[in-house]
Amino acid sequence: MPAKRDPDRSALALFADELRAARERAGLTQDELAGQLNYSGTLVAMVESLKRVPQADFAGRLDAAFGTTGTFARLQERLRALPFTASFRPFAAFEETATALRTAEHALVPGLLQTPDYARAVLATVPNIAPGDLDERVAARLARQAILDRDDPPLLWAVLDEAVLHRPIGDDPTVMHGQLLHLADTAARRNVTIEIIPYAAGGHIGLLGAFVVAEFGDAPSVAYLETAADGQTVEDAPTVAAVVLKFDTLRSEALPRRASRELIMKVAENEWT
Repeated sequence: MPAKRDPDRSALALFADELRAARERAGLTQDELAGQLNYSGTLVAMVESLKRVPQADFAGRLDAAFGTTGTFARLQERLRALPFTASFRPFAAFEETATALRTAEHALVPGLLQTPDYARAVLATVPNIAPGDLDERVAARLARQAILDRDDPPLLWAVLDEAVLHRPIGDDPTVMHGQLLHLADTAARRNVTIEIIPYAAGGHIGLLGAFVVAEFGDAPSVAYLETAADGQTVEDAPTVAAVVLKFDTLRSEALPRRASRELIMKVAENEWT
């Protein structure tokens, strides 16, 4: 019996195949095409090798460069929530359009704040994940981070237990060192607040599970809850309100913004170098 095809991977592979075919018909190298698109040659190469999920702007510029009538835009539309796990797909669209995000983590750096090496080390722990699927999952996680670089980025509040800074992720200390420096750099952005709950706070309600709340200017908030079954998107107003209250309680246990950043940098230099 032939192996079952993963529809997420097929959609990404189709985009990559069409891109490569169109580029070669036009007699362009990856760098030459990138120059026309005002993107980097590295990005073109990563999309063609299934290591980056293309965004809508990239697809639109491809249609303009090749004179295609929305072909790449339609292919990209199929990739909007891919290749995320089935449980996360409903929340992916909410995350992309939110005006504010509140996330709490007790074990890992949130996906929106992960470096490529850290993300790969985390996703590599998925049982029986194939190398190609791992590349895709890493690319999709990193592509989500584009919302923080928009002209109108969402406000992001992240409350992390101090254990996140000390748990070794990856086979080399440089993975954690780079990740913590990235956290410190990101914490300096105008739209990002990262606060650390120190060990001295003892037990707290955030240790029961990670979550994210997406807020909108003209619509009810939505929450995503990490669970043993891979996660759950919640729109029920009383449940979301309870999650927001939990987040506010956690912030009361956390160090102030500046002290949190100083702790992140201290751990990075003292423990991971």
